[in-house]
Amino acid sequence: MKAVYFFCTDPAIERVAPYVFRSVCEARALNESSKIFAGRPVLEQVDDDGNLFSFVETSNVLCYDYDRYLPQMNKLFSDYDFAGQITWHEGANAPAKVLTAHSSGDVPSGVFGASNPYLFKNLLLAIEHNREIAKLDNFFTSIEGTHWSGIDHGQNADKITEFPVPIYDIEIGSTKEAWQDKVAADVLAASLFEVFTPFSSMYNKAFTILAVGGMHFEENFTAAILNADSPLSIGHHLPNQWLVSGKYEEGWQKKLEGAVASITCGIDAIVFHEGLKGVYKQLCRDAGEKYDVPVRKHKALRSPDEFLIAP
Repeated sequence: MKAVYFFCTDPAIERVAPYVFRSVCEARALNESSKIFAGRPVLEQVDDDGNLFSFVETSNVLCYDYDRYLPQMNKLFSDYDFAGQITWHEGANAPAKVLTAHSSGDVPSGVFGASNPYLFKNLLLAIEHNREIAKLDNFFTSIEGTHWSGIDHGQNADKITEFPVPIYDIEIGSTKEAWQDKVAADVLAASLFEVFTPFSSMYNKAFTILAVGGMHFEENFTAAILNADSPLSIGHHLPNQWLVSGKYEEGWQKKLEGAVASITCGIDAIVFHEGLKGVYKQLCRDAGEKYDVPVRKHKALRSPDEFLIAP
């Protein structure tokens, strides 16, 4: 299998990627490949299982200049299994010390990038495992709501779907102290090489949830994906605020169809946060009927064994 990771290594622009890239280079012996991306050679390593890992340096954050980078992405990496953009997290009320990742998409407009819940779970569990090994106890691991920062930099959301590989933002947040934490960078660097490491010998696929509602950092959805004893994972997470701004009550069918179609393995259930307004809860029930999958409240995730066997 093949994974590619993108790093803007200009510290004047990017607050995390240069440090993680340095950690990657310190951790593994990488080789220059014949691939050239944006004028720079792509560094690669093949692990003992034959998995290929490609590391790409860019002069700008990938999604900030997507129009320029997308043709090269498709030329060199369209047959890959997983992709990641290493970057920083910040924002109003953002958690101070977090290791986080999220799928790509613009929830309000209903445009969603490809998602692989199995590999996403592998990555998050690797981050959490390496955080514990490093005794990075002042940080925590979390998923975020699906989003795409390119929109804030003049990029067209429709471009998200033009790269067929599941691509995730992989981040450290949300303060200068956290962004420059060497141990946090080392944890992310080590985890990038473990995305193809199965989270369990019991499961060869994820039980995939379309998560609807809740906050941008929703603890119940994070707990589900960080449970290594359960196959539960997340295809996309559609936070409450973007359902409202996207007026999903007026035209949810096409938007949710886009979300479901982008998930490589489809969905096994829809889970809504109980704080949703009634109109959005009904939206989930209607979608459950359309896709013939169960619809559950988010608190059901607290009992994963029961969740999996409940009708």
